[in-house]
Amino acid sequence: MKQLKFLVAFVFSISVLSFIFSCNSDEEKKADETAVNPTMPPKTMEPLIAVVKTANILIIQHKVASFAKWKPVYDSHDSFRRSYGLTNYVIGRGLNDSNIALIILKMADANKAKELTGSQGMKDRMKMGGVIGIPSFTYLNVVMNDSSKIEQTARIMMTRKVKDWDAWKKEFDSHKQARIDGGLVDRGVGYSVDDNHIVTVVCAITDMKKATAFLNSQDLKDKMTKAGVEAPPSIFYYNVVQKYQ
Repeated sequence: MKQLKFLVAFVFSISVLSFIFSCNSDEEKKADETAVNPTMPPKTMEPLIAVVKTANILIIQHKVASFAKWKPVYDSHDSFRRSYGLTNYVIGRGLNDSNIALIILKMADANKAKELTGSQGMKDRMKMGGVIGIPSFTYLNVVMNDSSKIEQTARIMMTRKVKDWDAWKKEFDSHKQARIDGGLVDRGVGYSVDDNHIVTVVCAITDMKKATAFLNSQDLKDKMTKAGVEAPPSIFYYNVVQKYQ
């Protein structure tokens, strides 16, 4: 009986060892096959790539009786603007007239934004804030927006009409270094949602003296002519006083 138990245990041990060696042999074989055949790379996890779309924007510009009194009233109507798909992005004040307010809002839907700007509710709220005169509204498809933090707060916003968007953009991109040398750093580029011949550019001003000279130079006039700019751009200088997330 003892001999039978010993024999069974011995056979079981041999079977287990055979199974272990067989597994190891299969794994080594797979490793050898992978090494010999480079077309069989080990499986790896694909990296997840986040695609972030640049938000389109609504730009509102108007004069106020008092910026200090207007701002709290503006802030109190945030939920009203959000109900139309608009969220705060940038608040600016005119460099030459600090009671000219510039509001840049991220825009989810241009049609809803237009519905808001044409509403009586918007007019009433502007009146409450002390808005003077007729405000301007610009609805932009944004193709470039640099939102990185920089120390400069002075900005120049230029709007111009061009013969052809693609031709203008190609020329504009090729002259980036000329703008940098002229005291300007690109911050945003877009075109009207209704007409891609109406182009708006925003630059940070790193050196006002250089920027003024560059903007009045024959070199810039020649570059704009080559790019198909049809008339001198409208220009607005402002300071960024608040930036939202």
